[in-house]
Amino acid sequence: MRRLAAAFIGMGMLGTAASLPAAEEARAATAAPAKADAQPDDKAGRSLFDGKSLEGWKVVDFAGAGDVAVEDGVLRIGMGQPMTGIAWTGGELPKSNYELTFEAQRVDGSDFFVGLTFPIQESPCTLILGGWGGGLTGFSSIDGFDASENETTSFMQVEPQRWYKVRLKVTDARAEAYVDGKRIAGFDHRGRKVGVRIEVERNRPLGFSTFQTVGGLKDIRLRELTETERAEAIAEADRIKQESE
Repeated sequence: MRRLAAAFIGMGMLGTAASLPAAEEARAATAAPAKADAQPDDKAGRSLFDGKSLEGWKVVDFAGAGDVAVEDGVLRIGMGQPMTGIAWTGGELPKSNYELTFEAQRVDGSDFFVGLTFPIQESPCTLILGGWGGGLTGFSSIDGFDASENETTSFMQVEPQRWYKVRLKVTDARAEAYVDGKRIAGFDHRGRKVGVRIEVERNRPLGFSTFQTVGGLKDIRLRELTETERAEAIAEADRIKQESE
């Protein structure tokens, strides 16, 4: 169970993470803005996976990578030793003010079935679901601290073979992740040092990876936020920050 700590998430810098004030995160978790956090139309935006092929994606050449295939409308990322992954090659994507939605499944294994690397403006970041031997969630890396070490660390009970609906929202102020409509992690990236571990550099600009786990993906879509949503998101982020001071 501690293998992932040594191999991926838990090898970050030692020390105490530079956490946001508890009040800020509590406010973020309970805030109800607004239209900016309303569930989008399932078919809104641009489809990034046609359900038939790897068009627009390439298999990342991780050492010890497993197979990647499309079967029955599902993009299967095989079990690697330790990692398997894909990266987007289908053209330019927004770096901020967007929502990425998809469904994900842990088919087999006991480590992260979603390692989603994505852009926050000019910096990359990774969302981890199901790490640290099974249930850790969070963003890597913030101010040099991995998902197991910073203020976004949380846990979820992952059921094998179950499909989870995931939504990532990135604005000019915050990155937020939701699973089945519930917010699981988020942080204000303004003034923070955001980056990724060297292992997933090859997943940039947008990519998915798994760690000693077979994962399934489907219905991958990206939607750019409207001007109204962008303004509401900044106002909400400012309010959360102000109320925590």
